[in-house]
Amino acid sequence: MGPVGSPPRRKACCDHSLTTSLLDPERSKAVVADFASVVDAEVKDKSGLSGTTIKAAYAMVKKASPSVVESALTKLLPDFAAALDPFWAEFAAGEPGDFGQFLSARGDKVGDALLAVTDQRAESTNQAVLRKAYQGIRGKAKDNVVAALPRVGAAVQKHAV
Repeated sequence: MGPVGSPPRRKACCDHSLTTSLLDPERSKAVVADFASVVDAEVKDKSGLSGTTIKAAYAMVKKASPSVVESALTKLLPDFAAALDPFWAEFAAGEPGDFGQFLSARGDKVGDALLAVTDQRAESTNQAVLRKAYQGIRGKAKDNVVAALPRVGAAVQKHAV
């Protein structure tokens, strides 16, 4: 317990890793839904010419396959959770706070960890069109991932045990 009136300190060690919490069968559908909401909100917030392009492409993809985001997130969730595990462990060992702010303060490192997941997936795909499309957006991807970290952190913190 911290000083009188302050929130209790988080335990440095937990019974479950972040990966275990986020992949719990009773929770994983809600986690994916919340991450899909993060993607929707991030796309909605884009502005300017590139934002218009992103919004149009996203709308086309969702129209062609309404569940494409949820499907992709379901496949990527185990690797994303594992990439975030060390950051969660560090966060959980500290004072209570906002995981989104914690991630944002480490934006480059967290962005690299999350993009390593998608880079590996893109490299391993047999679909040359997907690989080429990913390579086309990869240059700006880190900026977009770092910008999304407050929302990503909030979604993770909501579901972490």
